Parts: sequence; C-alpha cells; structure tokens
Amino acid sequence: MAFTPIDSGVIGTIVTSLEMLSRPIMRAQPMSDLSLARWEKPSAEKYRILYRRVGEPWLWCSRLTLDETELCNIIHDPKVRIWAVIDKRGVELGIMELDFRVKGQCEIAFFGLVPEMADKGHGKWLMAMALQLGWSEPGVERMWLHTCTLDAPKALQFYMKAGFTPFQRQVETFADPRLLNLIDRHAAPQIPLIV
Repeated sequence: MAFTPIDSGVIGTIVTSLEMLSRPIMRAQPMSDLSLARWEKPSAEKYRILYRRVGEPWLWCSRLTLDETELCNIIHDPKVRIWAVIDKRGVELGIMELDFRVKGQCEIAFFGLVPEMADKGHGKWLMAMALQLGWSEPGVERMWLHTCTLDAPKALQFYMKAGFTPFQRQVETFADPRLLNLIDRHAAPQIPLIV
C-alpha cells in the first residue's frame, strides 16, 4: 500500500457514487412531523444560509465557491428542484435538491438535515420523499448521488439501505474552506486543520 501526501491547507476525501436503476416498491411513508416547502428560484443568500446550516459540519463548500450568477444559474434552472425541510413552526431544518438536467436521470445533488435532527428517523422520511419525487418525474430511468468520507459516518450505509448501489469510488482534494473563510474556522472539529 502506498500513501499519497496531501498539501497543507488541502482536504482529501474518498467519494462514493451510488445509483438506483429502477423505481423501488413504494412503501408507507415513515413518520415525521416535518414537511417540505418547495423553493422556486430562491435568492443566492437564502440558499447559502440553509446550505451552510446543513452542510457546514461536513465541510460542504462547492456552492460557496460559486459567485452569485454561477449559483443562480444552477438553482434557478427549471430542471433543478429545491425543497427546504421545515418543522411545524416553519423553521428550516434541512435541504433536498433534485437535479434533472441530464435526460433520464435524477441526481440527489444535496440532501441533509441540521445535526440536531440526526438519528430521529427524519432521514428515512426525507429519503422516501426524494425517491417519490425523483421517480415520479416522467422519463427517469436512474437516480444517483454521491457521498464522501467527510459526511456523517452512517451516510454510505444509509444510502445503501435505501436501495442505492455503489458504482464508483474517487479521491477528491480541495482547499480547506475554513482557511478560505468560506466556512467558520471552528466548523467540523472532527477534521483537523493542517496549515
């Protein structure tokens, strides 16, 4: 086995891509007191606030590196559909983004809940909603997503239990977003800063 050094100030992760090639048998919806609110053309600022709340603990940063025009070109595309996960008070606690820009495919581009909602069963409900909405789009023959070793430790197994099959593994490196001031320097303490 060989080690590949990563420069200081850079993060490395193993990305696993997973796919589902046929519509699963839809089961009864898991219980949740959460609901989805569709966001039609959200402002870049509104989108980034929720994106940070959900993804900062896992160093989500790809959408933070885009300027406003680049981000809006994606999130305002009619084939990209975004929902906020809200509680009974209307507080936004999660995000689900389905990308239909590739014909016949639905990518679960972003999917997650704020950390305090973890391990309460809401993720199963949210995945059931993603599958229902993704497969209900005419012409979809494949749903897919990717996760990485920076995500929650149970993420990969969660997606596999939901019916996704791994098909590819890649190594990704990127500048540590905490050092670029894209994310709070104290975020993701489980991933040490190496300057």
